[in-house]
Amino acid sequence: MTETEMLLKGYGLTTAEMFYGLPDHPAVLNTFIWQDYDIAPDHPRLFEFIAFWNDEIEGPLNSVRFTHRVALEPGKWRSVVGEFGPGDLLH
Repeated sequence: MTETEMLLKGYGLTTAEMFYGLPDHPAVLNTFIWQDYDIAPDHPRLFEFIAFWNDEIEGPLNSVRFTHRVALEPGKWRSVVGEFGPGDLLH
């Protein structure tokens, strides 16, 4: 899917901050920022990445903090009645 198709299907930008322990220094936490288009509330891409991390990365995850923002939403409109005259736009 293209980025536009994803946005039209309800995907939004998910940003996750992952805190993980260093393999040689487990008491030290480091951070990693991950970002991708995902769909709320299930966040399949985020959980797929977390599963990949747990299987493939040596630094164990301590915690994950994330936010999700939908870029396209249904249009919001309201009826406005009014008129501008030629002098109204010059101020």
